[in-house]
Amino acid sequence: MEKWTASYLFTEVNGKPVCLVCMQHVSVFKEYNIRRHCETQHGEKYDSLQGQLRQEKINELLVGLKKQQSVFTRSREVSDAAVKSSYIIANEIALASKSYYEGEFIKTCMLKAAELVCPEKRQAFANISLTRNTIAERISELSTDLDSQLKHKVKSFLAFSVAIDENTDNTDVAQLAIFIRGVDDTLAVTEEFLELVPMMDTTTAEDIFSSLVCALDRVGVDWSRAVSLATDGAPSMILKKAGVVTKFREKVQAANGGDAFWTFHCILHQEASCCKSLKMDHVIEVVVRTVNFIRARGLNHRQFDCLLSDNKITHGLPYHTEVRWLSRGAVLKRFFELRAEIGQFMETKGKPVMELQSLEWLQDLAFMVDITEHLNNLNKMLQGRKKVVTQYYDSIHAFKLKLTLWETQQGLSFKVRNCACTPSRA
Repeated sequence: MEKWTASYLFTEVNGKPVCLVCMQHVSVFKEYNIRRHCETQHGEKYDSLQGQLRQEKINELLVGLKKQQSVFTRSREVSDAAVKSSYIIANEIALASKSYYEGEFIKTCMLKAAELVCPEKRQAFANISLTRNTIAERISELSTDLDSQLKHKVKSFLAFSVAIDENTDNTDVAQLAIFIRGVDDTLAVTEEFLELVPMMDTTTAEDIFSSLVCALDRVGVDWSRAVSLATDGAPSMILKKAGVVTKFREKVQAANGGDAFWTFHCILHQEASCCKSLKMDHVIEVVVRTVNFIRARGLNHRQFDCLLSDNKITHGLPYHTEVRWLSRGAVLKRFFELRAEIGQFMETKGKPVMELQSLEWLQDLAFMVDITEHLNNLNKMLQGRKKVVTQYYDSIHAFKLKLTLWETQQGLSFKVRNCACTPSRA
């Protein structure tokens, strides 16, 4: 090729002969074609250049070619970086459950910041496409890629378990959430959200089971490797004769030859049942009624906040939501801390809370504050990804040992009743 460069002003770029003068490619890599191009297109101008002058001109043309190639390379790198940035931002928008329009707002913020921090890089930020349609397309592509990766990963599972939860969204559409967790031959655990299936019509056991089977078949699971199913404990899930659990077990055992199959429900929320079994309705009923009187009416809420502000108290009184039972601990704790202000406010409204004058009732309230706080802490320990059942068992077993310890310390109930209405924080 060096001979052809000196004789015909040609060089090789990506396996193709390129003229240094006009940058045209020659279709056939043969000396006859290269010589013909040089003689007919540039012979009149460059044939007179010989010896040192010709070599200097060739070097000049080679330098120009390298500069042009570097420009294209930098442009391609900038373009690749802009596309990658667009995907990263789209992923963050999806994870934060933000609107697709947020991409344009983010771009505006980035451009204004770039003008102050790095004005020379402003164009690089401007090249990032974050329009609503682009964000929607990026998220769709990311979802498709994740689904493809999951289908590939499922094939390597030696064993897998499934968890399902059926609930109703704010448009009254039942949504079936399906999760899958599997382990491969390297003992690497994969836990992924499989699919959210809208149940537009009925939500019978047969409907849920059919949707579950379709979702698992879509990713190509090996049914003989299923080992367990966890549900939310609804009747349609756990009925012995026609529940989802029964149907699922029959399908799995038909595939694995009758091997053992485990089922669980409410594995993370047994503490909720314990909390309800305390038989402390005489405390909860008073607290909920009082909180609702203050929070349900705008005037009462504003006046109570003014009372707290006058006493230099910055935190207010939260709502209690029965569905989200963890709020019970927060409400009880805040009610206990603000019991003096609540009693004063209810007196001014002509609805005194007589229980606040009872030492025995306040002791029961203090006990409820303590035990619900411990239960909430346990629940938080049981939350999160990448956990296995042994970790749940350790947390629950440790909590049971703590209960035994508190009970043996002269009796937990006696201790609370002698604590002058102050939570023990055992």
